[in-house]
Amino acid sequence: MMQQYRSNSYLFGGNAPYVEELYEAYLDNPGSVPDNWRAYFDNLQHVPAVDGSDSRDVAHAPVVESFAQRAKANAFALKASAVDLAVARKQVHVQSLIAAYRVLGSRWADLDPLKRTERPKIPELDPAFYDLSESDMDIMFSAANTYFSKAENMSLREILQALRETYCGTIGVEFMHGTDPTEKRWWQERLESSRSKPSFTAEEKKHILERLTAAEGLERYLHTKYVGQKRFSLEGGESFIASMDELVQRAGEKGVQEIVIGMAHRGRLNVLVNTLGKMPKDLFAEFDHTAPEALPAGDVKYHQGFSSDVSTAGGPVHLSLAFNPSHLEIVNPVVEGSAKARMDRRGDPMGNQVLPVQVHGDAAFAGQGVVMETLALAKTRGYFTGGTVHLVVNNQIGFTTSDPRDSRSTLYCSDVVKMIEAPVLHVNGDDPEAVVLCTQLAMDYRQQFKKDVVVDIVCFRKLGHNEQDTPSLTQPLMYKKIAQHPGTRKLYGDKLVAQGVLPADGPDQMVKAFRSAMDEGRHTINPVLTNFKSKYAVDWAPYLGRKWTDAADTALPLAEIKRLAERVTTVPPTFKLHPLVEKVLADRAAMGRGEVNVDWGMGETLAYASLVASGYGVRLSGEDCGRGTFVHRHAVLHDQNREKWDIGTYVPLQNVAEGQAPFVVIDSILSEEAVLGFEYGYASAEPNTLTIWEAQFGDFANGAQVVIDQFIASGEVKWGRANGLVMLLPHGYEGQGPEHSSARLERFMQLAADNNMQIVQPTSASQIFHLLRRQMVRPFRKPLVIFSPKSLLRAKDATSPLTEFTRGEFRTVMTSLHPEAEADKVKRVVCCSGKVVYDLIRKREEKKAADVAIIRVEQLYPFPHKAFAAEMKRFPNATEVVWCQDEPQNQGAWFFVQHYVHENMLDGQKLGYAGRPPSASPAVGYSHLHQEQQKALLEQAYGKLKGFVLTK
Repeated sequence: MMQQYRSNSYLFGGNAPYVEELYEAYLDNPGSVPDNWRAYFDNLQHVPAVDGSDSRDVAHAPVVESFAQRAKANAFALKASAVDLAVARKQVHVQSLIAAYRVLGSRWADLDPLKRTERPKIPELDPAFYDLSESDMDIMFSAANTYFSKAENMSLREILQALRETYCGTIGVEFMHGTDPTEKRWWQERLESSRSKPSFTAEEKKHILERLTAAEGLERYLHTKYVGQKRFSLEGGESFIASMDELVQRAGEKGVQEIVIGMAHRGRLNVLVNTLGKMPKDLFAEFDHTAPEALPAGDVKYHQGFSSDVSTAGGPVHLSLAFNPSHLEIVNPVVEGSAKARMDRRGDPMGNQVLPVQVHGDAAFAGQGVVMETLALAKTRGYFTGGTVHLVVNNQIGFTTSDPRDSRSTLYCSDVVKMIEAPVLHVNGDDPEAVVLCTQLAMDYRQQFKKDVVVDIVCFRKLGHNEQDTPSLTQPLMYKKIAQHPGTRKLYGDKLVAQGVLPADGPDQMVKAFRSAMDEGRHTINPVLTNFKSKYAVDWAPYLGRKWTDAADTALPLAEIKRLAERVTTVPPTFKLHPLVEKVLADRAAMGRGEVNVDWGMGETLAYASLVASGYGVRLSGEDCGRGTFVHRHAVLHDQNREKWDIGTYVPLQNVAEGQAPFVVIDSILSEEAVLGFEYGYASAEPNTLTIWEAQFGDFANGAQVVIDQFIASGEVKWGRANGLVMLLPHGYEGQGPEHSSARLERFMQLAADNNMQIVQPTSASQIFHLLRRQMVRPFRKPLVIFSPKSLLRAKDATSPLTEFTRGEFRTVMTSLHPEAEADKVKRVVCCSGKVVYDLIRKREEKKAADVAIIRVEQLYPFPHKAFAAEMKRFPNATEVVWCQDEPQNQGAWFFVQHYVHENMLDGQKLGYAGRPPSASPAVGYSHLHQEQQKALLEQAYGKLKGFVLTK
């Protein structure tokens, strides 16, 4: 060690405290010290301790001891080299200054086009903070770990100038919070070698101005022609269109063939026309209310999606702008899911050919929790999309009256992305060339590292939140600044004229040309490919315009059932199963042979096996869904002798047949909203995969209600978007309390209309088998909400003989008669849905009530009127009809089905209710009270009709 220290002339014992401090910082975080010191200390780690032993105090003892010994032996050398030591210490301080600019430079960058505040004082960016003064400015220091110059040494003055140009100009970059040194060096090289200054040709500059002209021109055209109509103008943020243009072109050059875009309202119409190439005349027709109204409900124009194919230097690129409701950021997981489906279809696991792009407003990006939930998916296996490019249209005001001090608790609106170490490029929107450069860097980073990256375009909003708003009421000083601002296009046009890139009238000629295109309703981008169709495009035509039908041929031959059963119960010979799982598979094998009835888990498994064997993919995700929350599924088996996922697990459903379709099962992160949104997005892009989201408990869907309301329930009537997503929501009253009983059936019933979705509560193994197969076999796609059981998963009542799988189909209505009953002797019909049917059957046997028939409605919506009416007609002498449910009276299906039931009753029949009384809570938390309520509702089902009674 002594020899190692002596090889460095500036390391002397007198400097031991300083080096000791530096060494401790290195031990705490190696990235916190300059590169040359880090390399030095890396070598030190491999040097034996001073006493020659193998053990050492890694904190600082070797450093202190070595310097102490050296101080005694080299007192004369210490004096002789005092100058060297001073220079060495200054070198360290210069390295610290460089590090500070890399970390904190963005805080001093020139980012605000309105220049409303002075640059903050950042002491760490001042040379004086490191005891560096004006007298040091012309001293030469090592620049070996920078990329400013090819020279090894630079004066402090040159280094400081380079740092300020690179990190404190109109671009401020945050990347040092990452932990990957390769990525940090990548950013340092890309930024420092150019000093964050773009270098564009004259033609490229003209193109940027043309994009700014298009962005501003469309807004002003609409502002003049459609005065006061909402459009959520982009004025003040026109550089965003230049960024989008560059992103598409750069992506195409990098091999991307599909881009899925999610964005809210601000600038959406501009993107539709100036990025995706929507015909202006079609947009004008929407403003004029002359556009065709082909949907039951439709939506406002700034929620609409669109797709097109555009030409790039790398070939055609398909652009898809997702439909977006007013819950601004909820589209994020939907876009990611759509991108994932496209990746899977292409066999593109790393996202080389598919790019998700998310466009955010500053306030929503910082404020809405779905942003964080979606970011949390970014690096997980089931949801990885190869990195997302995030563009923030940061108008510095948020909605209408927000002050940054009230709109977030972080310095930047983008700080949430630091949770996944995503780099952020903040850029002044008044420097469109810098915006384009940042876009290039972001795209290059994403393609190389397959991670998320953010471009935060700091701009302003010329008008209010919408065109009917007056923001100066609450932001008078800000809007005085905005009123004086000439506009980004004007500033950049003047710059190009001054540079000689354009003649004096060049910018005005661009404005006139764009205005002419608007008047004629022509395309504003060139070229849009009108006849191109990718081989990976999905044809939804076979699933559209179909009439609703409950019928589907879902039975399978006995031989195929047995073959599938054998495949899903076989594991490799060296695979060690847990004894409990071993018994489950043995029992399932017996079910497949017809020796015992099939239980719920096996019925579900056989449905998946039959689908993947027939060419339909299956994607199943949710919390604990591999095993199943209630330990009933066992889709993923774990070797008891190994734990590594790649060698310690076996998925039988991935080994059903040669050339089978994929079966993917994912234990998701603890998220409902983002994961459900992701799966909806996946299903919206992939009609040939059975896409399923399973809630751990049905009421956990509460946390994803926005996805349910704004996409699943209404996406088809608003946007014409078919979707076959399946939701498995465990539901049932077994005394588990308010949060583990109800999947809130009433909420889904309230949302049901226009045949928009299916609401089903199956009660047997064969029913779930036929239901899941029906979802894919029928020639249309509708969301399917399954209120799946908990106690029935292992109940003997819910098992089914093998014959029910080899014939028949999903039955929307089923009737149970007492073994000794005759249909014409029935006096009361009890209608119900769900597991309560088995409680009712047992109660009927207990009471020997042979004159009671029980009709269970397995499909609550669309209500099966014909099948239900046919069952009711079987009992012409029944005078009383009762709807019985487990849920409280103000919840469950009662208020929604009573008119359906009433409609199909016979003349003179009376309709009553049996169930729990109205409640503010879904269920009681006291076990004894639950039992009392359950007993009471069953007695009520067979007792005298009370309370509200309807007569036919």
